[in-house]
Amino acid sequence: MPRTIRITRSHKLATAVLVAAGSVTAIAATGGQSDAQPAAAKTSIAAEKVAGVSTAKEAAAEKAAQETAAKKVAADAAAKKAVAERKAAAEKAVADRKAEAKKSAEKARSEKQAANRSTERKAVAAPKQYKNNLDGWIRESLDIMKKKNIPGSYEGLHRNIMRESSGNPNAVNDWDINAQNGIPSKGLLQVIQPTFDAYHVNGTEKKLTDPVANITAAANYAADKYGSIDKVDSAY
Repeated sequence: MPRTIRITRSHKLATAVLVAAGSVTAIAATGGQSDAQPAAAKTSIAAEKVAGVSTAKEAAAEKAAQETAAKKVAADAAAKKAVAERKAAAEKAVADRKAEAKKSAEKARSEKQAANRSTERKAVAAPKQYKNNLDGWIRESLDIMKKKNIPGSYEGLHRNIMRESSGNPNAVNDWDINAQNGIPSKGLLQVIQPTFDAYHVNGTEKKLTDPVANITAAANYAADKYGSIDKVDSAY
């Protein structure tokens, strides 16, 4: 015999829930699409927002990476520029020192040349000075003799002068044969006028009793006759 099923209150409530759910499903499948669409749209918008946030973060990260790379490139360029500037400054300093040294050397050389020219001009403008005494006359005559290749020494000239005139440029021999013939010997080395005229040396005075002219002419005569005034030890 079939068993009688008792429907309790709980069963009734469960059945009602199922019916309601079926109704909702049916409504959604038929005429309830207007309620389902907003929900889907909301889901799509939320997804888009999430995607947009992710994309923005990636873009920001990429931008930050690009900025970091750009800063590194700029820093490297600045470092290279600083190295190049230091190198250029060092090379310029070396070049400046070389230029200054060259300039100093050229200045010193120019000053030396100017000093040499000045000395040469002074030497030309200011002839050698000799004392107006026996020592000065002998020394001046020796310088002239050297230029004219006339042999003779200070000792040879001085020795013969002291024997002939005792150093008196105005001494005159008025007693020997020359004096008797009207051509007395005169001057430091007692030279007669004809001998003086024949052996006079250009550059000296044409005056028999001029000390330097007398010495030089006598030395020129002695060189011709004896080889040098140094070889004369007596009347000549």
